[in-house]
Amino acid sequence: MMPATGNPIAITPTRSTFAASRTALGALVLRDLVVLRKNFGEFVVRVLIQPLLLVFVFLYVFPSIGQGVGGGAGHGSESAFATVLVPGVVAISIMFQGIQAVALQLSTEFGYTREIEDRAQAPCPIWLVALSKVLSGAVQGLLAALIVFPIADVVHASSVHVHLSPHWAVLLTLIPLACVTMSALGLLLGSAFEPRNIGLMFGFVVLPLTFLGGTYYQWTRLGAVRIGSVHWLQIVVLVNPLIYVAEGMRAGLTPIAHMHLYIVYPVLVGFCIAFLALGLRKFRGRVLA
Repeated sequence: MMPATGNPIAITPTRSTFAASRTALGALVLRDLVVLRKNFGEFVVRVLIQPLLLVFVFLYVFPSIGQGVGGGAGHGSESAFATVLVPGVVAISIMFQGIQAVALQLSTEFGYTREIEDRAQAPCPIWLVALSKVLSGAVQGLLAALIVFPIADVVHASSVHVHLSPHWAVLLTLIPLACVTMSALGLLLGSAFEPRNIGLMFGFVVLPLTFLGGTYYQWTRLGAVRIGSVHWLQIVVLVNPLIYVAEGMRAGLTPIAHMHLYIVYPVLVGFCIAFLALGLRKFRGRVLA
């Protein structure tokens, strides 16, 4: 800049690039949370419907009509299955919320309206826009876990007793890690699938993750499924991130057998890093396409 006197004036930025990016990231996350607050009733209904039905059918209807659950009969079997199911329900709620909050929203923004271009114009790198999606999805996953957990204490038959023994150090570290991991998975899926193919995502990805993710059973019990001496199913499900969330929740909520935590934490961190790296690359490619 050249003033009237002819001497140049140096212009120094008022804040660093990092500070500007941090402010933009905070604004993007805050925008999503404001939208969530305005639609909080819809959010609660969406979060509650599946776990409520699962708990109602397995822990209330089945025991009430005398139909055995959990591979056996009697109140002891019903209570044991309830203790297995409750952490699985919390885990699956975190997964579904991470995918719905990020992947489904991206399918809309990547659609023919190209709403994502408005976000991409924020004064921050494209990867930071994607990160804001992951963080807002993780917050929604955390809220989902807090909303779903009390259901098991309310919706079950009088003969069913859920044996819970919370370990707060595990819960306070595992739940945020699980929320970020599943939101990062939502970023990857939402960026990889075309909006017109979003139904295929649920059929070919979400359903296998759900039924092979340890929601209804313990990973330690899968050793009974074998071909010869090979515990094939116990090995196959190790590629499923949900199994680690479910087993970690069992470690944090119940006294029953579970996968070792020194396996759960490192593998979840690895999944989180992999999903973020792949998701950010896919997201950037879709935005710049």
